[in-house]
Amino acid sequence: MGEDSKTIEVLVIGRACVDYISVVERFPLVNTKVPLKMRLVEGGGQGATSSCCIARLGGEVSYIGRIGDDEEGRICLNRLRQCGVDTALVEIVKGGLTPVAYVFVTRATGERTIIYERSLIPPVNLTPRVKMLLERSRVLLLDPQVTGLAGELKSVSGLPVVVYDCERWREGMEDMMALADYFIPSSEFLNDAGDKVAGSLIADRILSLADMVAGTLVVTDGDNGAYYIDEGRLYQVLPPRVAIRDTTGAGDNFHAAFALAISRGMALPEAVRFSVAVATLSCRDYGGRAGIPDFDEAMQTAGTLAARRIGQ
Repeated sequence: MGEDSKTIEVLVIGRACVDYISVVERFPLVNTKVPLKMRLVEGGGQGATSSCCIARLGGEVSYIGRIGDDEEGRICLNRLRQCGVDTALVEIVKGGLTPVAYVFVTRATGERTIIYERSLIPPVNLTPRVKMLLERSRVLLLDPQVTGLAGELKSVSGLPVVVYDCERWREGMEDMMALADYFIPSSEFLNDAGDKVAGSLIADRILSLADMVAGTLVVTDGDNGAYYIDEGRLYQVLPPRVAIRDTTGAGDNFHAAFALAISRGMALPEAVRFSVAVATLSCRDYGGRAGIPDFDEAMQTAGTLAARRIGQ
């Protein structure tokens, strides 16, 4: 089988940036100083990090995105290639500025604070080449930066299964809610949606949001694991016990693992357990990528997890 006809397990479209990571004992208060314990530079961005995770798990993954012809762009591209990601459709924009993010990690807890730069590079277009790749892909993973593609994608025939990494409410969200087969926000989105989502308890707000989504809803919730709805019932999967160093990229790695799991035919409960395992294990090291497990370790850890039903 030639390269142009090879099946892609997951096609990822989204953001690439560079993360400048600083590890501190505590995040400083205004007008104070704290010593730096450690620093590193890593590729970031939801789409790019998800792509690296899929490759680390042994998946066939292609990444589509735009970066600048600057040093940060070269870092992004090199890290993607080092991870084994197909970058044939990464577009290098002449004169473009690759966005950066400054990540401050609290050493004791692994919690992170991110100051990110919005990308000034124009978003990806659905070119004939991109549409050809869609036909060869089992799953399409879209990150928040390309939410606006939903309007175009809904008219594309032969679309693969669509998994959407939802960050916050933005333009085009209604189209994405109608398009995505799997709509996966964090629990923060439930608050960001305001009065669009009803209820005071997280379970009530998840069920309310589910009524707005055409596909299947899965909600990530940090150290509370993830929630999903199966046959009208709400379930929670708690994470495994892992020594947490850095939670940077945990959400990206959850979406990556979920997309790969669906591409390989896992049922929803198994896919969520697998994704919780991958996301949690990825927090073992700094930077969002170094701690990602291989497929066998992820499956072994997922096998120790169980879903518990929430409510009646």
